[in-house]
Amino acid sequence: MNFNFKEIATATMVLFAVIDIIGGIPIIIGLREKAGKIHSGKASIIAMIVMIVFLILGEKILKLIGIDVSEFAVAGALILFFIALEMILGVTLFKEGDENPNMASYFPLVFPLLAGPGSLTTLISLRAEYALENIIVAIVVNIIIIYAVLKTSGRLQRFLGTNGIAIIKKIFGVILLAIAVKLFTSNIQGLFN
Repeated sequence: MNFNFKEIATATMVLFAVIDIIGGIPIIIGLREKAGKIHSGKASIIAMIVMIVFLILGEKILKLIGIDVSEFAVAGALILFFIALEMILGVTLFKEGDENPNMASYFPLVFPLLAGPGSLTTLISLRAEYALENIIVAIVVNIIIIYAVLKTSGRLQRFLGTNGIAIIKKIFGVILLAIAVKLFTSNIQGLFN
């Protein structure tokens, strides 16, 4: 076990920015209004299991289809780049469908909002840079934050207000953009060597 606080802190920030649970508050509130109730505990645990399983098996799945981790990390960096631009520019790619209200805790909450393509791609990208145990700690820290936000989403929305949520989203968008550039530059060199 090689726990590194700097790696844990960076991985936690990256995941926090990609998952964007604060920016997702309006979606969560909309789901709560439609479904009547969201199972915060179940949704958090399922999201954590999906992320940890993908973190551990994602690389093996990639090898099976003949993709290198640094190739996936570059692809992940590009996705992070677009997610960051989406956060900074305020463009939305997530479309709401006519989902079953009983499924609101799992779809679209767990997938694609919490453990979606962005966060799963990010996990593989982080795996190329950081130790496995540090990323798992980062996932657990994020799941605790997600659970707290899901439990208190109504109060958080009233406290932060629309402007507060928008400001937080833009700040994390810029951080995510910088991280995407770092991931891209450090992994693109590996492809040419």
